[in-house]
Amino acid sequence: MGKQLIQTHQFSNGLTLVMESMQNVQSAAFSLMVPGGSIYDQPNRHGTASILSDLITRGAGPYDSQQLSSALDNLGVQRHEGASSAHITFSGATLADNLAETFKIYSEILKAPHLPENQFDASRAGAEQALLSVEDDPRQKAMVELKRRSFPAPWGLPSDGELASLPHITIEDVKRHYETCFHPNEMIIGVAGKIDFDEIQQLVEETFGSWKSSDISEEPAMVFDDEKVFFTKQETTQTHLGIAYDAVPYGHPDYYTSWAAVGILSGGMSSRLFTEVREKRGLCYTVSASLTGMPGLGRVLCYAGTTSERAQETLDVTIQELLRLSEGIEESELERCKARAKSSLIMSQESTSSRASSIARDWFYLKRVTTLDQVNDEIQKLTIQRVLDYTHAYPARNFTILTIGPQPLEVPSDIS
Repeated sequence: MGKQLIQTHQFSNGLTLVMESMQNVQSAAFSLMVPGGSIYDQPNRHGTASILSDLITRGAGPYDSQQLSSALDNLGVQRHEGASSAHITFSGATLADNLAETFKIYSEILKAPHLPENQFDASRAGAEQALLSVEDDPRQKAMVELKRRSFPAPWGLPSDGELASLPHITIEDVKRHYETCFHPNEMIIGVAGKIDFDEIQQLVEETFGSWKSSDISEEPAMVFDDEKVFFTKQETTQTHLGIAYDAVPYGHPDYYTSWAAVGILSGGMSSRLFTEVREKRGLCYTVSASLTGMPGLGRVLCYAGTTSERAQETLDVTIQELLRLSEGIEESELERCKARAKSSLIMSQESTSSRASSIARDWFYLKRVTTLDQVNDEIQKLTIQRVLDYTHAYPARNFTILTIGPQPLEVPSDIS
């Protein structure tokens, strides 16, 4: 992999700039991460951050809503705004020559939004439509509910909010969320593409340097749920299964070994779960596992969609395969993981948007940037023995089981 050119700069108001120069491209991408995500929603107001992420772009500084959209469109900015658990993130990509004008507009959005009351209902309706679409997608619904029950509140709560809370959210709640959370303290800006480090640092100084810091909003206390088995009755011929268990978090020395273990379970059509649960036994129409987490806590989230008649066997066999991983791994399984990782790294190396997002995320989790060469080195160091050692040191345990279907299932008594 080519040598990456990365620099960081901490501004006096607490904002951190992370930059990566990619001189073989003509574009530049950015990720502006403001610590104002859904974990800062007030009780019974879950969805405030989501509404704010839309309303904040409906006019700012000298622009009304239409003028703002047109200004960004005229610069060719491909953009996205949204709330995650920890942040409200504004991301985009454009020609490198247009980055300065783009940042001037975003400085108005973040520092001087109109938050127009006459457009609040439209923003709230958009949030409602997003939540209703989840209700219509059984797989997505199952994973949202599994995350809710696998992670401590408020980290497990859906970042888009909750339907029951939306009617109670007012424009005053949204404005209060903005006033409380939108400050440069702990804000992260990631920029990647055809850039000059000194020029970008000066640009951020001009657009965000005068933004006054303020008291940082404290993260709310985490609340863990002792219950581990959940059932939601739904009269249907389908049953949707969610299974979660402990893993190491991002930044842990064994993170990439954990990634490989999950990749062997669920990395393509020759993975363990796909082969054993779907292909050999025909128990389900889809099955998958993914590694996810929050600062300091990692979990593996699994999903299987099946018929209600085969749901119990699907659950039993899936758990059996999760536990059986520690008994042995084939060399071909690990090599496929490495091949997928190499492909992903190469594609990431070519994407300014991917790099801007990755370097900003790295700073949030690690307070440093992991280069693609460092990731590649970690992947190449993986061996069967290392993965097996990981499965013995961190076996699948502390399970959370979720079932959505016509009847509850029996959870094996020998898992914990």
